Amino acid sequence: MTPASSIRFDVLTIFPAMFESPFEQSVMARARTAGLIDVQTHDLRQWAHDRHKTVDDAPFGGGAGMVMKPEPIFEAIEAIQPMAEPPAKVVFMSPLGRPLTRALVDELAEIPRMLIICGRYEGIDERVREHIVDIEVSIGDFVVSGGELPAMVVIDAVARRIPGVLGSEASLTEESFDDGLLEYPQYTRPPVYREWEVPPILLSGNHAEVDKWRRRQRLLRTRDLRPDLLEGVEMTPAERKWLAEQE
Repeated sequence: MTPASSIRFDVLTIFPAMFESPFEQSVMARARTAGLIDVQTHDLRQWAHDRHKTVDDAPFGGGAGMVMKPEPIFEAIEAIQPMAEPPAKVVFMSPLGRPLTRALVDELAEIPRMLIICGRYEGIDERVREHIVDIEVSIGDFVVSGGELPAMVVIDAVARRIPGVLGSEASLTEESFDDGLLEYPQYTRPPVYREWEVPPILLSGNHAEVDKWRRRQRLLRTRDLRPDLLEGVEMTPAERKWLAEQE
């Protein structure tokens, strides 16, 4: 899979100000300045027709809470799509969606333009999901107050896959979940702190042994913390034997 060279994110939300600070700092700010990502927010209330800018209503059939109305969402998407090329894939942040895994992040990173719908209240009118949403994404089996924070997570995770965003391609290949494994332990100066020493192998200058140690630590950490991930990991017979010997 080949990531897009740049990605535009159009975000549909009733709280556009939430997206200002997170993407004006650090890696994301540099990526925007370099033209590698473009994050445009759109206030859903612009497409509400009453004087109160209402975007929600009570659910048919009764029940607690309110549901986001279909008219503003459809009209907003129809207005936003012509603002840039190519047409955006419409992504809805939802607990019903596909779990946000490394594989899904890589898949999304191939899409040059996404239009992300941030839901609120008890959800959105089902006709939006049925007729205009292309992909539903969940960041976990829990519920938060709205789709804004999950959308930020998606944008950050996907943007990191774009070549040039991190500045070093090695940063991409050594992250957690690369090859299905968690990342190895990291240390920096001083070599001894409060009598806790950095593993001597990391100070040896022997790069082949360092690489071997790091690989083994990734296997060990994954087994101990996320054993479910090991099922799809290829290991040599020597690695399997070493891992089995670790208590």
